Amino acid sequence: MILIKKFTILGAGLLLTACNLLPVEPVSPKPQTATIKAPILVPAPVPINLVSNPHYEALAQTMRGYQSAQLLAQSTASYSLWHLPLDLTRPDPYAQYPNDLYQVLRRNLSFNLDIADKRVATHLGRYAAHQNYINQISDRASRYLFHIVTELQARDMPLDLALLPIVESGFDPFAYSSGRASGMWQFIPETGRMFGLKQDWWYDGRRDVVDSTRAALDYLDHLQKMFDGDWLLALAAYNSGPGTVRKAQRKNRAAGKETDFWHLDLPRETEAYVPKLIALAKLFKAPDAYGVVLPEVPTEPYFKIVQTGGQIDLAQAAALADMELNELYLLNPGYNRWATDPDGPHQLLVYADREQLFTNNIAQLPSNERLIWDRYNIVSGDSLSVIAQRFDVTVDIIKDVNDIKGNLIKAGDQLMIPMASKKDTFYGLSADSRLQVKQNAPASSNLTRINHVIKSGDNFWDLSRQYKVNLKSLAKWNNMAPKDILRPGQSLMVWVKPGAGDNTSSSSSTDNRDVVKKVGYVVRNGDSLYRIANKFNLRINDIKKWNVVSKYLQPGDRLTLYVDVTNLN
Repeated sequence: MILIKKFTILGAGLLLTACNLLPVEPVSPKPQTATIKAPILVPAPVPINLVSNPHYEALAQTMRGYQSAQLLAQSTASYSLWHLPLDLTRPDPYAQYPNDLYQVLRRNLSFNLDIADKRVATHLGRYAAHQNYINQISDRASRYLFHIVTELQARDMPLDLALLPIVESGFDPFAYSSGRASGMWQFIPETGRMFGLKQDWWYDGRRDVVDSTRAALDYLDHLQKMFDGDWLLALAAYNSGPGTVRKAQRKNRAAGKETDFWHLDLPRETEAYVPKLIALAKLFKAPDAYGVVLPEVPTEPYFKIVQTGGQIDLAQAAALADMELNELYLLNPGYNRWATDPDGPHQLLVYADREQLFTNNIAQLPSNERLIWDRYNIVSGDSLSVIAQRFDVTVDIIKDVNDIKGNLIKAGDQLMIPMASKKDTFYGLSADSRLQVKQNAPASSNLTRINHVIKSGDNFWDLSRQYKVNLKSLAKWNNMAPKDILRPGQSLMVWVKPGAGDNTSSSSSTDNRDVVKKVGYVVRNGDSLYRIANKFNLRINDIKKWNVVSKYLQPGDRLTLYVDVTNLN
């Protein structure tokens, strides 16, 4: 009876195993398919009572061997297809976009763009709603973006950072903030000097396209190492300073909170700074998803660096490169004046296809034709500061050029003074010209402009209280920051409500201020731009800036003029 029972158990076990090991006919693969789906059977387990019983150990091992052989046979059934390549093709998610520089960015964005934060959504909506702004920044970026992307790739840094100048300055190389930050990457003077950006009367490296980009990437790389590779914390530190970010981290750490960017209590501007960049990356990655069309930016250099070999008048340089002077300034915004810095850098950016033309032309230019010099005869009562102001140069330049050690000069002696080859208005993007445009721009149609001449001891704070105007607005009207130093003799434009400046102190009396009024002028028979400009003591270029002027004026045309009522002809 016991023997029958044992054979019954053994038979059942063999039957179960045999059922599990029945050969399964594999599905025949298509001849050239690259996707392999071979059926794989997992061997059925040997019944526990067979394995645990020492009388059947040999039988159990035999069955395991049989199962392994069956599994190997099934696994290699598709061996004839193993030499075929796998089909890994899939739709290109960016195929609908042009193959331009934005496409390069799109394919290489590395920041996490799926972060669920309402600040990102808010800024994304604002950017997407302003197609004109996107067009404007793309037009500016087209000059500089190829260089920035190339530099990021060379350093193996995230290409998302190529969009940072949009947040900083809107890709405006002449941008200047109330915090004294300047240029496309918005360096303050101290940080600029820390990263090797030269700043003097002739030149400001914070606005130099190549040098400021080098400094910005150096600084960002330094910050990401400081924050253990966390680029979002590095960006926050770039905006508000590493000390601010570390302080916020210490506060969170003490409270048992997370210390990543999204959980820190930072200044309002900084809390919006990183979300803006993330929003821009999302927008540029899939512009059609947000109803935006990105202008195409070519994947080729916009400019090349050429050597000047010394100081040169920028109008002369533009002619050598066959470029408009304003376009030369836009590629070389670091130069403040009408010429390059006598102490360097002795290089310029020109259109990529003008590199050889400029190089050939400057090689044939005599050294004495690079600048125009004026011989000035010193008269009694002259001083270096008076002469410098008259010729719009600095005292140091006059002293350097004429090898003057002290400040004493003698009547009858001659001084060599560097001069611009064209009129001031020709250098439309020099620091002086940009300031004049800023000062002439009316703050509001119901305000009166006062020209305040700085005296010793004047500062923005006192002047803002004197004229009852906003401190930041006063600085902004003059393309300055509230902490900038005011120099005696310097002119400030102050826009006040009518009558607001009537009771000011002697420092703003009519002896040292001009009153400018907005005047509506109707063109009469015989009028010309020259005649109108002469009548109101204005410049023709200013009249053109304030109005849309056709080639010829017609009687009845209306012009808006900003006239100094104390200085009419």
